[in-house]
Amino acid sequence: MTDAELDTVYTRLCKTMTQVGEANAPMFLARFALLAIEKIGDADVSSKLIDAASDGVDKS
Repeated sequence: MTDAELDTVYTRLCKTMTQVGEANAPMFLARFALLAIEKIGDADVSSKLIDAASDGVDKS
């Protein structure tokens, strides 16, 4: 994926989250994550991505 494609996809993700609304954003992200994990098809890769995504996020 090129930088431009990444930007386009990220922008679409953000716009979709805005469209579904703040109250529905967690459910949307959970569904998106599950679909992405299934598409990745590798438990180790998916686990490492989960760890990487949680780095720097306040867990309190």
